[in-house]
Order: sequence, then structure tokens, then C-alpha cells
Amino acid sequence: MAQVTIHVPPRSYQARIENGLLARAGALLAELLPQASKLFVVTVPPVRRRWGAKLLSSLASAGFKPQVLQMPDGEPAKKLANIETLAERLVRLGADRKAVLIALGGGVVGDVTGLLASLYMRGIDLVQIPTTVLAQVDASVGGKTGVNLGAGKNLLGTYHHPRIVLIDPEVLHTLSDRAYRAGLYEALKCGIIGDLDLFLRFEQKRSQILKRDPVEVEGLIAQSVKLKAEIVSADEQEGGLRRVLNLGHTIGHALEAETGYRSLLHGEAVAWGLIAATNIALTVGRTDSVTAGRIADAVLSLGRLPELKVSARKILARLQADKKTQNGAVHFVLPREIGKVEIASDVPDKVVINAVEELRRLSHGGWVWKK
Repeated sequence: MAQVTIHVPPRSYQARIENGLLARAGALLAELLPQASKLFVVTVPPVRRRWGAKLLSSLASAGFKPQVLQMPDGEPAKKLANIETLAERLVRLGADRKAVLIALGGGVVGDVTGLLASLYMRGIDLVQIPTTVLAQVDASVGGKTGVNLGAGKNLLGTYHHPRIVLIDPEVLHTLSDRAYRAGLYEALKCGIIGDLDLFLRFEQKRSQILKRDPVEVEGLIAQSVKLKAEIVSADEQEGGLRRVLNLGHTIGHALEAETGYRSLLHGEAVAWGLIAATNIALTVGRTDSVTAGRIADAVLSLGRLPELKVSARKILARLQADKKTQNGAVHFVLPREIGKVEIASDVPDKVVINAVEELRRLSHGGWVWKK
């Protein structure tokens, strides 16, 4: 079992990564949370059908009597109304301040459950059990919670760290190819930010990764979590260093909002955002053509991305409402070399527009995916 510690006040916590871990969740939580009054598993119907019975059996074997709260599936479910609905159900079911919420699902479930846990009775314990690649390598670690507004993604949220993150890569075998690949872009992002070995893993072991080889998948998840844990431990609330984790997310979030959170999976939006950030870095002289080519090839070699039918100027306008915009300046995370990035606030609007227009061209057949 790989164990990664996230050092944050007032209490550090661990992310544990191991194939088959879901079946042992009950025993681990009984040891960690002996004072828990009630456990509530928040999930969505598809995840409950596939993995709910295994988790509930594990919890029951450890002496818990868990109750399940279902929420709607998909990115459109990340809204404040669902937080209120779930909170009302917790009250009716007798949840008190010693209740524990378990997020069983992908990034949407984790974000919504995390925000609910941070608000309910001014904060109750949270356990993250992510079931998608994206949630396992990124969303479940670091304490960020949030819901969307019409104006943009994650504009309402809190920092609320879980007591533990239980990552079982075995659950990924039920993901569709599209959902699986979407999560890989977040892991690839970690390699570009600060882990050359992880990036090389994608270049050298792409075939095994795409075939979901258990050893390769567990390894890339552990490497990604380790990098994120190091960054979060050094900068919990995005005062400086943690902003590098937004590589690909500035334009990616704008693409999601502009398309109504319906045509792009989050990881796919990040993938396009990675290419845009790389093109911007090349245009403004922050990186070289060899590095830019390697990053673009690594992204595009994981599979064809959805077409983009967006206005570059509308994307630019949305960037102004992004929560990462400060004093009217849009901050971009730009790659300098593989494993090193920097934050820039002096990118001309024309460069951004050209980068988005290039994404449109690429998405409409301007590139050929080579297996």
C-alpha cells in the first residue's frame, strides 16, 4: 500500500492507495473514527450500482450502520440547491455533529460532499473514496470543495480537508474509456508541473496506461497524489505555490462554463487548457518549441478530444470572472520546461484569443492522433 501524508493544520491526514482497498474501508474507518455517531455515504446512482454494495458490506462488517444519500450525477449537479437538499435530508435522518460523510464517487460527488461537510453544523468529518481517475489523482486530495454558478466554475466553495482518502484503483475498470482518459490529463498535468519521471511514464508507458495495467495505474496515481500533497502541504490555501496546480484550468474552466458543463468532461477541458497554456507560453517566449511539442503530443496521444464550438472572445470575457483573476489581471500557469512552470499575469489578450482559436482549429481535425 502506498501512503501519502498531507501536512495541513490542525491535523494531517493520509491518502492510501492500493488495489482492493474498498473492501477494507470499514476496518480502516473503525480504527480512525471510533467516535463516529452515524455514517452517511453520498453517491450517485451509477456508482452505487457498481460499488455501493461492496462499501456498505465493508462498513457493516466493521460495526457501522451506514445510510446512503443519492444525488444527481454529472457536472450540472454541482449547484447550491443540491447542498440544501442533502442537508435537509441529513437533518431528517438525525445527523449530529459527530456524523461522518463519505464521498463515494468522482470529482463532483467529492466537491459537493466536501462543501456539505464543511457547512453542516459548521463542519463535520469527511472521508473521500474517489472512484474516477480524476478524483483519485486530484480532486479528493487538498481540501478544496465547491459548486458552480452560471458565471463560472467553483465560484462558491470552502477548504475542508477529509480525515482520510481511500483510493482503490481497481474501481477504475468500470469507467468508460472516455471517463478514464479524461482523468489521465490531470495526472499528466502533475508531471508537467513538477515530476519529470511521471511525465516520462506517460511518454514511455502510454500503451500500458491506456490498457489500464494495474501496476502502471497504481503507480501514476501514487506519483500524482505525492506531488499534490507536497504542494498542498507547503501552501494549503493557494497563497502562492499551490496556484501551479491550476495549469490548464484557467482556460479549461472557461471552456466548461461556456459550453454549459455538458459537452466537455472536466479532464477534457483541462486537456484543451494544457494545450492552450503551452501555446501561450511558446508565443510569449516562456518555453521552447521542443518542450511545447512534447506536451502537446503527450496530451493528444491519449485520445481524441471533443470538438470546440466556442467564441474566443467569449472565453476571454469569462476569464475576467474566474476566481484566479486578481485586480483585473488574469493569471496563467505556463510551462517553462517539463517539470517546471511559472505564473504570468502579463499575457496580452490577443495571445489568449489566438490560443483559443488554435484550439478550435485543432478540435476540428487540425491534428492526427498517432497510436
